[in-house]
Amino acid sequence: MWNRGRRLWSSDGGPPLVRLLSWRASDDDIDMDRRYAFTLIAAALAGLWGAGLALSYREGRAAFLDRVEAPLADLRFLIQGPRPAPDAITIVAIDDQTVHETGSYPLSRATMARLVSALGHMKPKAIALDILFIDPGPAEGDLALIEALRGAPSVLAAAGLFRRATQHALAPTDDNSEGLPVAQSLLLPLESLTRAGTLGVVNIATDASGVPRHVPLLLRSDGRIIPSFPLRAVSIAMNRDPVLHSDGIDIGGISTSTERGYALTLRFYGPGGTVRTISAGQILNGNVEEDAVRDKVIVVGATVAGGGDTFPSPFDPVLPGVEVLATAIAHLMEGDGLVRDRHVRLIDATVAVILPVLFVLLLSWHRSIWGLALIAGITTLWIGVTVVAFTQGIWLSAALPLWAATPPVALFGAARLWLDRSRAERLSAQSRTLQSFQPPSLTERLTKDPIFLIKPVRQQAALIFIDLSGFTGLTEVLPLDDTREILRSFHTLVDQETVRNHGIVASFMGDGAMILFGLPDPSPQDAGHALAACVALSMRMESWLATVPQPIASRIGFKIGAHYGRIIASRLGGDSHQHITATGDTVNVASRLMEVAAAHHVSVALSDALYHAAGPARSVLESGILDGPLATPIRGRAGSLQVWFWRRRSTEARGESLDDFHQGFSPCRNAVRPLQSSSGAGMPVPNQFFCIRACASSTDF
Repeated sequence: MWNRGRRLWSSDGGPPLVRLLSWRASDDDIDMDRRYAFTLIAAALAGLWGAGLALSYREGRAAFLDRVEAPLADLRFLIQGPRPAPDAITIVAIDDQTVHETGSYPLSRATMARLVSALGHMKPKAIALDILFIDPGPAEGDLALIEALRGAPSVLAAAGLFRRATQHALAPTDDNSEGLPVAQSLLLPLESLTRAGTLGVVNIATDASGVPRHVPLLLRSDGRIIPSFPLRAVSIAMNRDPVLHSDGIDIGGISTSTERGYALTLRFYGPGGTVRTISAGQILNGNVEEDAVRDKVIVVGATVAGGGDTFPSPFDPVLPGVEVLATAIAHLMEGDGLVRDRHVRLIDATVAVILPVLFVLLLSWHRSIWGLALIAGITTLWIGVTVVAFTQGIWLSAALPLWAATPPVALFGAARLWLDRSRAERLSAQSRTLQSFQPPSLTERLTKDPIFLIKPVRQQAALIFIDLSGFTGLTEVLPLDDTREILRSFHTLVDQETVRNHGIVASFMGDGAMILFGLPDPSPQDAGHALAACVALSMRMESWLATVPQPIASRIGFKIGAHYGRIIASRLGGDSHQHITATGDTVNVASRLMEVAAAHHVSVALSDALYHAAGPARSVLESGILDGPLATPIRGRAGSLQVWFWRRRSTEARGESLDDFHQGFSPCRNAVRPLQSSSGAGMPVPNQFFCIRACASSTDF
């Protein structure tokens, strides 16, 4: 039952889709606050993770990072490629040729004495013997070697013995003197030989894969500090004592950066043989020019196949140990080793804290594709920086910052993905729920164009009003649940026929509905669709009423009014609630035509404007009886309107007996009690239960 006074008809029958937009705005504000809080917490946790990892790395308690960093360092060596070795160092190799010519390995003490004596006559700066003379030999040979050592500045090899667990580790402390590696014992050369030369330990620190990474320049044993073999050789060659400082060692004005515990980081020149190498056999045979030895540091060591003194390196899987020591000597003389001191590690630690925080913030960026692109770009940039720095002799860690950033980014990304998916599912469910309150075509348009009808639009449109006659009185005696069921069935029927005929139900108001043809977009077929909908609604209503029990059907009917003309389509409402509204004289005339239909006892009253606007599509009216046009006064409106009246050709009576109507139906669980008036008097069919749902059955009580 429609309000009989003059009014504006609007689609305010339920929460419209535009309300979804305002609700979403409020929900989005809350979600945005939560996302900001979540992101800030995640960034803070990522920073703490990076700081903890950096602290462990700085204190030497992150061995797994060294395992990751080692192959990355090797890759950077390969990218850089081999470098020319300094000319100040020469290796004299006890190689296969020497062993073949002398006929023994190890070389006899007498042969070694001849070799050292021959080298001493060529005036080298120092002769460093990478050979352990820990056992006595023949007396004549030992005496000859002692005399040879006295004739030239020489260094003899010693070796420190360490616990297995500490062979590859450096003490985690910032005080270099306190961080020196501590040897359980020393393998020393014969005391008589030691008095003829000086002593240096030949220990080399390797990583987990066996690649030499450092040479400890000093170590502790039995309460004393022993210099390394390379340090002693350079000190003798330059005739200067080393000067220790917090970040390295100075010898003869050459400063060399070291790590904790005065560990010299190795920077390989290339594969075996990159450092100039001469066969010891050539020296013994006198086939070497004196200039190849004069004023150079000579390192004597074994390179013979099967000798066992080899190490894998980035350039060579079997780099002789003597060349590793020669490389360390070159670093001390030239100052060209890798810099990995506390300042470099501080840079690593800083990046390890900043990078995960930055990546989390970038990942939270609503334009996630740009955030991911920036993360990839920054990662690539940092790797590039480490490579360029490595070529310049600075060993920045690639593993620490990336490992610091990867777990937080992965966890945050997974959490964001889960939260976004949950939010999307929630919004999708909310959207599906709220969209059910608007016609599908209008829903689609509002989704694509959220500002649709914010500005009023004037257009031509066809309107239909349909109403259940007599329903108000029926609700006085009908239970509430059954009143709702009748309305639900009626609304379903109207919605189905409206959608089928390309219209939208702009509003359900109780026992009536307003239907629009021309929204969201007007069409030349709107009037024809409206006529088709009028006929379809009339037929469906007749069929539906035939299924309603007689006591109910006899008290209700329907009326339809339709008109075509100019309307104003727009939104009205406040910020929290808006609705689509159609206003104008066309709307009011269409609603008044329902009264005209009821007064003339026809199904449909339609305006002449609608009839002519439909064009050929009005042939649909031939399915019934059409009268008119008739000049008809419209309540509340000056003058009259040309109106057409339509009804079905034959209307079957719905007054058959209930026994005949319900014959063959079984009792229904949806039955309602006999209808009662407000005065308590029952309707004329006692002891019956009636169903107002689809089964339309009854049974005796």
